[in-house]
Amino acid sequence: MGTRARTDMAAPSQPPQATYDAIVIGAGIQGSFTAYHLAQRHRDTLLLEQFILPHSRGSSHGQSRITRSAYPQVPYARMMPDSFRLWKQLEDEAGISLYRRTGLVVLGPAGDPELESCHQSLGDNHVLDAVEVAQHFPGLRLHAGEVALWDSTGGVLFADRALRAVQDAFRRHGGTLQDGEQVLHIEPGAMLTITTTASVYRAPRLIITAGAWTSALLAPLGLRLPLQPLRIDVCYWKEKEPWSTSRASPCFMAMGLSQAPHGIYGLPALEYPGLVKVCYHHGSPTDPNERDRAPLGTPRPDVTLLSSFIRSYLPLLEPWPAVVETCLYTNTPDGDFILDWHPKYSNIIIGAGFSGHGFKLAPVVGKLLCELSLGEEPSHSTAPFAISRFPGVLRAAL
Repeated sequence: MGTRARTDMAAPSQPPQATYDAIVIGAGIQGSFTAYHLAQRHRDTLLLEQFILPHSRGSSHGQSRITRSAYPQVPYARMMPDSFRLWKQLEDEAGISLYRRTGLVVLGPAGDPELESCHQSLGDNHVLDAVEVAQHFPGLRLHAGEVALWDSTGGVLFADRALRAVQDAFRRHGGTLQDGEQVLHIEPGAMLTITTTASVYRAPRLIITAGAWTSALLAPLGLRLPLQPLRIDVCYWKEKEPWSTSRASPCFMAMGLSQAPHGIYGLPALEYPGLVKVCYHHGSPTDPNERDRAPLGTPRPDVTLLSSFIRSYLPLLEPWPAVVETCLYTNTPDGDFILDWHPKYSNIIIGAGFSGHGFKLAPVVGKLLCELSLGEEPSHSTAPFAISRFPGVLRAAL
């Protein structure tokens, strides 16, 4: 995926109408790719977003996300080649660069099961010794008993740019994007009726990709999925010496560390000059409508955990963050996605619970949700993402 100049301005949306072939609720990266795939297949599609775009209230904003081939879970590892291909396809269509290949160092204790699974997904020639770690990532310090893997495909997705690109492509394919419209009511039926703060729309199929707001939309439809929104501290750390960590430094992931059970990840200084992004892959339960209500002075244990990690593993960085922003995860109990039909209304499709690792896979997720909504055989198995793995939820729904 190379660098190229942008060749076109944002495509105008179609004017809204009353009836569509498909409606997608939620214009984050998952919903936007779902709508894009539907429009590519010549389905007249409406994409609804409750906030005015662009916004920073959900899980798709910000400048950067990690992408990688290394995955401990086999279903995602199998989806990643397709995802890289579809990102490249969008780059070519949009005429802009959406990805910077930096490589990725994956580190953790020798014998850690997740690290071993990543090793299997990459192959045997990807283990780094201490000398190679120092060559790839001079600022990273490994400790006794730890090993590192090298994922040459790893890199940074330019998140805000990618979201704009897929929304622009959706509109170029004839799609309609309506922002600033909150959904008030969903009336099931062969033709679904969607009432928003601005209008009423009808369609034979509905895809819900509303992130942390998914539960509120599904509860009136008799479905209570175990989705937990989390408030994530997104931290940026100053280099002790300017340019001591290069913009060309790789991304990294640390897994299996006893002091950080949910894992830590980092990206090079791309967003803010001289500030390296290092975050804990977990957060605090929150209401998505009130995520900033934490009073001043509230302890931030995740930041304290990260400061300790920085001192131990990244000694070229100052051990207290220069900038702290926030983001939302919406987690399932097992950390796996939900991609499935509503158990009672088969023309309502749900994409949810991306658990902080969905952005890189959004092109494939959107394709799968499109295929499910059209009654097609999914291009990847959706069995690992079925609602039926939460049996109590099914009984409540039916």
